[in-house]
Amino acid sequence: MASPEGFASVFYSEPSVLGLLSNVVSVFYVALQNFSKASSGVAAVGIENILAGVHLVLIGGIIQLISGLLTFRKYDHLAATTFVAFAALWSSYGATRIILGVHPLSFNSSDNSSVSPSMNSTAAPVENTLMADVAISESAVAGLVAYISVAFIVSFCSATSNYIMPFVFGAITLTLVFEAVGLFSQWALIVSGVIQLIIILLGFYGAAALLLKGIYQRHVIPGFGNALFDVLLLGAKTKTSTKKISDEKKKNTKYAEPMALGNLSDVISAFIFAFYCFDYIKNFYVGTIWISINVVSQILASYYAYLRDDVYHAAKFGMHSMYWLVKVWEEFVITVFLSSKYTTDNIRIEMLGDWFFLVIALIFCLIALNRDTLELLHNGFFVLLTVSTIPQIWGIAYYMFFGIMCSLYAALSLYSTFVSLINSIAEKTLISLGPQLLSTKKFKNALFAVKRCCNKIKDIPTSTTAELPDALFYICNGLAAISALQSKYPNNKYSHLSIPWVLIPGTIVQLYVSRLQVRGGQRFGPVLPFCYAGIWATWTWLRFAGDLLNIDPSSYAGFTVGAIAFLIINASLMVLAAYQNLILLVLSTVIEVLVVCFLLFTLKRLPLPFEGVMLAICSLVCVYGTVASLVNYMFKSQLIPMGSPLLKAVQNKNQDATPPCPTPSSHRTSGIRAIAEILDAGGVCGVPSDTVYTLAASCKHPKAIERIYNIKERPLEKPLCLTIGSMEQLQAVNPPFSPLLWEFLTNIYPGCIGCIVPKGEWLKELGVGIAYDYVGTKDSIMIRISDLTTTAHLLKMTGPLAITSANPSGEPDSIHHDMVTTRLGHKLDGVLCDGDSTELVSSTVVNCTRIDEGVLTFIREGPVPVSKVLQLFEQVKKNFV
Repeated sequence: MASPEGFASVFYSEPSVLGLLSNVVSVFYVALQNFSKASSGVAAVGIENILAGVHLVLIGGIIQLISGLLTFRKYDHLAATTFVAFAALWSSYGATRIILGVHPLSFNSSDNSSVSPSMNSTAAPVENTLMADVAISESAVAGLVAYISVAFIVSFCSATSNYIMPFVFGAITLTLVFEAVGLFSQWALIVSGVIQLIIILLGFYGAAALLLKGIYQRHVIPGFGNALFDVLLLGAKTKTSTKKISDEKKKNTKYAEPMALGNLSDVISAFIFAFYCFDYIKNFYVGTIWISINVVSQILASYYAYLRDDVYHAAKFGMHSMYWLVKVWEEFVITVFLSSKYTTDNIRIEMLGDWFFLVIALIFCLIALNRDTLELLHNGFFVLLTVSTIPQIWGIAYYMFFGIMCSLYAALSLYSTFVSLINSIAEKTLISLGPQLLSTKKFKNALFAVKRCCNKIKDIPTSTTAELPDALFYICNGLAAISALQSKYPNNKYSHLSIPWVLIPGTIVQLYVSRLQVRGGQRFGPVLPFCYAGIWATWTWLRFAGDLLNIDPSSYAGFTVGAIAFLIINASLMVLAAYQNLILLVLSTVIEVLVVCFLLFTLKRLPLPFEGVMLAICSLVCVYGTVASLVNYMFKSQLIPMGSPLLKAVQNKNQDATPPCPTPSSHRTSGIRAIAEILDAGGVCGVPSDTVYTLAASCKHPKAIERIYNIKERPLEKPLCLTIGSMEQLQAVNPPFSPLLWEFLTNIYPGCIGCIVPKGEWLKELGVGIAYDYVGTKDSIMIRISDLTTTAHLLKMTGPLAITSANPSGEPDSIHHDMVTTRLGHKLDGVLCDGDSTELVSSTVVNCTRIDEGVLTFIREGPVPVSKVLQLFEQVKKNFV
């Protein structure tokens, strides 16, 4: 059995401590190098740069990334976004230092040719080294300037949360400014070093303040808990329907909002590309590293949008990360294999991948009609960005138009980052996003009209209509397919430009989709995307990188065997797809034909026109699949037909009659008693409440409470609440609550509200006993008294229960006992079946620990609106007086 110290009640992590210390150590290393160069007049070379770079990557990058991931789980919007972004900054800066140390002679500032180290002159290597330093510095400045703008936004937004972080991040903003200047002027390094010393002092103070807060569960030393100014002063009043607020709050309590991080990543990538397009960066080696590391941040934004069940942003940020990664590695290939980026027009004219990005961007733009104006504008600018990179349109002016659009897109993304952060911190729309151009009702009606034009297809249940990662799955395969048509020069340097276009979406990003399916997909798990990732990787390996890898055409036998293996595997996937929907079956069939084409290529008998037709068909099917998956999952209905499954699973009635765990009915006293006996014996059961279904464990069995965390994969820092049968039980133990708190509780219970109250020995008298350290936090606990007869009867038999919502962590709540049985039944000891839940969302959570000061804090808005709770509280105060 795990010790109580492992639970949220006595272990309340503060990952921001780790993030602050990572920044402190990073600036310390940079300050040491700055002062060293300022005193000696000689820049760090060789091993010094390598060591500094490695430390920046490991400490400022990886450790700070861990801090950012933990703060995402703590629902800390600002810290999560900041630490992940700064992890990318320090990793990029560290990688630049490593490049300076490892390959000082690999770059030339005047052209893209390599500098040979085997020169007879002793002065020539020194001169070339200096030119290499300048070339790398130019590339680093582009990234530093981009992060300066982001750091300024973060420092401003942090002033709405506390008065330590704005000075820390503000000082980081200034040090980035002088670091950029210091790459060319030595005096700026001294100024940067002084500012970095200030960051170290402030960072240590902030880390100490947060560490003490984590230990004592309250603010011990000043700095946190109070803001420089109220965030509400920034905004205007925005009218939003109660239902919309309720839904949004419910989603936001899972993980911190990733929208700011995703938009911020767009800023960095677009900014660096703009520098390159306007010829400020002479080579793109360092820019490739900066954008590639930044793309990791955007993929994390996509991942956390997925965890929040936000298919729109999960797909959008995934697609954007794919776009930037493809474009940056395309430029890298040009830098390596071609003498100038302006000599690529004849090669690019044969490439079609940009057209696919344009189509997908238009799809997101159309869907954004159902969202706010700012989101529509952001998508519209991305459409223009994709248009600017279509070589068939711009020809020789490719880089000029791309640079202009990158500049405009970076500015708009920076504004979107600021708006997202402010609105996330305030938990409401303070800065207007603009009206919704097309209401959800009108949008659905339009899609239903399209559906009526097609054959009549019955609605398929939501669970089989689309899974969340499906849109990205179709985008990956569609882009890889159309990109495989790009080169008409197989096995020479011109085909190298196609490598990133097929390899990145088809393999790298599709492996990310496979990871999403591992976590939550219910169709094939990771099998389908993982298999197709292997197909596209092999395709790239042989068809586009064959000469780079020195693959002899006479040695294709191994690829022939691999193609046969892929044919067999995909044939089985086709059978499974026949049980799902027509679109997936068509895609898997087309992929099977493409594998046949690959097999014929290894046998040197491939009809190229036929392969081109099949690649085009594959891309078109994926476009349709993307639209259908996005729309159907967003609106939880099959608005765009996916086609009925051709095969239907034959169900075994005997198996269906045997659920994975006991499922007695709540309509019988014997059913309630059966669940009570299971709970008393140390089991974990799904039980109804007056909101949604919950997982429950008896306070007599801490091991059972421990199992709840494992069953739903709930983070340990998220405490469980306590439910009791009636207000009389609470009054019987007479907790030392203030009269105002007693009056408030009396007026709201029983009901769909959870109140966080001070913890104390009274809980043991209530029947909590040895589970005292396993529920709530160290100093507080949330109490629930459900207004449901079934739950009240159960609690009379069991005593207090530790509960949490009956859903896998990060997924929607269970609103019917069948959902509990299907999703978690194989892990539970029983489910009390009570039909549909009373509500669709969990209870409203109110922090009452400062009620005597006249302050109620709302952790989550549920069935009972915040306005109603506040109205009730005002009445209670009047009656109390």
